[in-house]
Amino acid sequence: MSAAAQAAEKGKVYLVGAGPGDPDLITWRGLELIRSADVILYDNLASPSLLSHARPDAETLYVGKKRALHQLSQQQINELLAAKARQGLAVVRLKGGDPYVFGRGGEEAEALIAAGVEFEVVPGVSSALGAAAYAGVPLTHRSRTSAVTFVTGHEADAIDWQRLGHTETLVIFMGLTAFDAIADRLIAAGRAPHTPAMAVRWATRPCQQTVVGRLDDLGAKIEAAGLRPPALIVVGEVVALREKLDWYERLPLFGRRILITRPAGQAADFAARLRRLGAEPIEAPTIEIRPPDDWAPLDAAIAALGDYDWLIFTSRNGVDRFLERLDASPRDLRAVRGKIAAIGPATAQRLEQLHLKVDVLPDDFVAEGLLAALDAEDLRGQRILIPRALQARETLPAELAARGALVDVVPAYQTVEPPDAAERLQAIFEGEDKPDWAVCTSSSTVRNLAKLVGPERLAGVRLCSIGPITSQTARELGLPVAAEANPYTMEGVLEALLQAVRTS
Repeated sequence: MSAAAQAAEKGKVYLVGAGPGDPDLITWRGLELIRSADVILYDNLASPSLLSHARPDAETLYVGKKRALHQLSQQQINELLAAKARQGLAVVRLKGGDPYVFGRGGEEAEALIAAGVEFEVVPGVSSALGAAAYAGVPLTHRSRTSAVTFVTGHEADAIDWQRLGHTETLVIFMGLTAFDAIADRLIAAGRAPHTPAMAVRWATRPCQQTVVGRLDDLGAKIEAAGLRPPALIVVGEVVALREKLDWYERLPLFGRRILITRPAGQAADFAARLRRLGAEPIEAPTIEIRPPDDWAPLDAAIAALGDYDWLIFTSRNGVDRFLERLDASPRDLRAVRGKIAAIGPATAQRLEQLHLKVDVLPDDFVAEGLLAALDAEDLRGQRILIPRALQARETLPAELAARGALVDVVPAYQTVEPPDAAERLQAIFEGEDKPDWAVCTSSSTVRNLAKLVGPERLAGVRLCSIGPITSQTARELGLPVAAEANPYTMEGVLEALLQAVRTS
């Protein structure tokens, strides 16, 4: 059994802090447990993207509690945790922030002890720490404050504000709707009305919203901004440092919602880079990579692999599917005799990971660029194998044949519409908060996006294309292209987005 599979013991509950919202702030131990759990019970404040790390067969149950809507009562959650553990399952209770900082983790731990169930607590980054760091406000500062108090404002009348009134930095959880009353009590207790104060909603997420004011006017500013829970409030002189130390909301893509249409499993790295630049990546694949309907043409080509003078790969998917089929045959990479050409750096990198040298890599990563790079080669009578998508442009094989080459084009995979794509995209586009950008990395991704969403609902969403071929397809579908990558890579897509945002 792998180390990951052993990470979570059976018949045990793990109270895991998911952090304040940014999925990258999960602890290593927390992520390890998410990956190995049999059951995950998650709440409203835990980032949904963390669930993408769960095993495909893991059971995920939403047990969130909002102010006016509780999916389950706390007692029901306690009972469910114990029941799942008694079934011999590894259970993760994924909680926003830290389980023991206003997370009711202590109550759940007590209930598990009473039920005779073993448990472990995995700390998380508290929303107080996340909000302070991502809003540019250190909770302590050598020249401004040496004390911090965390307090819940959920029941303002239950707190001794007279005793807390002179606390240097005051962090108030769940106090947004009661802040006017809290501010009155603090001022009555002797806190200066002009004390800097701020409210932060959805801290550490690209939708983070920060309102800054003073103790005596922050309530009015919260109302004017339409700020709603979940939010956290900080009162103290350290708030004045935000103007200087704010870094997160100044990131170049902060707040932009960017739809990624790449196939599932191929968008994670790009999504992570977008998050680090302040954007909210929305993974909604419009294509899915599947095997061709018939493996026979590729199998026959692999059986005659030693006869080919050239192998040309037009995508990383083609390399991977070719390799899978090669592994399923009696042959291996020693059967490759011919030279190798790749249409772009990602494809070349994948080949090099297999210890295959790429002989030809064009400057322009399209069929026309590869043809230009092959101008110096005498291809007359040369046998060329192109394992590629079932549906693809015919420019490359047609021109190679015109140069006298004997070209075998064999399907190594096909792209189809994902079964859940329509439902997922409908959920994304049905509200007012549509994506700001849609990134399309092939003609098939943009075709399916237009088909599934429709040009009308795409109005106002700026489209970023990976290159001229994809851009041409988009324009033929009536979709204007706001940015185009150059070079035609994911790195180029990122730079095109940054340039477009800078100049908008």
